Amino acid sequence: MSSLITSTIDLDKDGIHHGYLQLLHSVHRSAYGFIPIPIASIKNGEGPTVLLMSGNHGDEYEGQVILSEMMRTLPLEDVSGQLIFLPMANFPAAEAGLRTSPLDQGNLNRSFPGVENGTPTQQIAHYIENTLLDRADYMFDLHSGGSSLFYTPTLLISLYGDDPHLAIKQQIQKAFGLPFTLYFERDEIGGFSSAAAFRKGVCSILTELAGGGTVSKGLPDLAGDGLKRSLHHIGVLRSAPPPSTRVSRSFAEEGSVFASEPGVYEPLADPGEDIKAGQPAALIHQIETPGRAPVELFFEADGVVLAKRQPARVRRGDCLFHLGHQEQLT
Repeated sequence: MSSLITSTIDLDKDGIHHGYLQLLHSVHRSAYGFIPIPIASIKNGEGPTVLLMSGNHGDEYEGQVILSEMMRTLPLEDVSGQLIFLPMANFPAAEAGLRTSPLDQGNLNRSFPGVENGTPTQQIAHYIENTLLDRADYMFDLHSGGSSLFYTPTLLISLYGDDPHLAIKQQIQKAFGLPFTLYFERDEIGGFSSAAAFRKGVCSILTELAGGGTVSKGLPDLAGDGLKRSLHHIGVLRSAPPPSTRVSRSFAEEGSVFASEPGVYEPLADPGEDIKAGQPAALIHQIETPGRAPVELFFEADGVVLAKRQPARVRRGDCLFHLGHQEQLT
């Protein structure tokens, strides 16, 4: 399928190439301008083609740092196949440090398969699904908690029915070596990048790497090493960091705790903490009502806290915790 987006680099050409995807964008300040979406390719001989993406949500910085460093330092001779880097996938959002695009309010990870001549976010989604994923065997989409959530580093493995990639996804989980892995079912017609990958026959892996609108000390090395081990395992990198000695815990179901009232929330558990059904989860203080007792919220099932909300001020419906339930034995 065609796209209105063009690339300044030739993705068929061997070697290391850095450039931009050009998305034509006419506005008052620039009648004939374009949105410059950074892209890079490292291509060397035969092997798998892997799309490495971050900045799907613009306020998730860890993946952007990891991919920016990797595309700058990875030697050509260490690659067997091709790595395509898209470190600021939704560039308008990433440039503004926002989850969604300031141009059209588009959430890229809800916009696939996109529209060829749609809004900027729709055009980016269309290009990723119908140009980049058409080339790929694997996709790694590096997310984190963004401005509103903070995660214990977690691998996300989406399953689509009788998933043909389940075995290799489980092997990548071991190679990556993050503390937690969450398996969950997805709808193949959905707007997520993982659904786009499934439609194209591409094996996809996602992450949630810390967050809180910042980059945690040591996190790029931890997750970057895991990514390199995974790329080595699938045969696109010739070398890899030493194997992780970390025991990764897997969960088969996810859950959430949402704010039931507006106010200031006080978390009573932290990411990485085991929880029990009935355990207090949070207090919501309604400070604007003098003398009113805080609203108590409780966890509804046993599991582990994968992430908690960062900002204290909440509205009804805000996610306070993302949880993993039903631990799997590995």
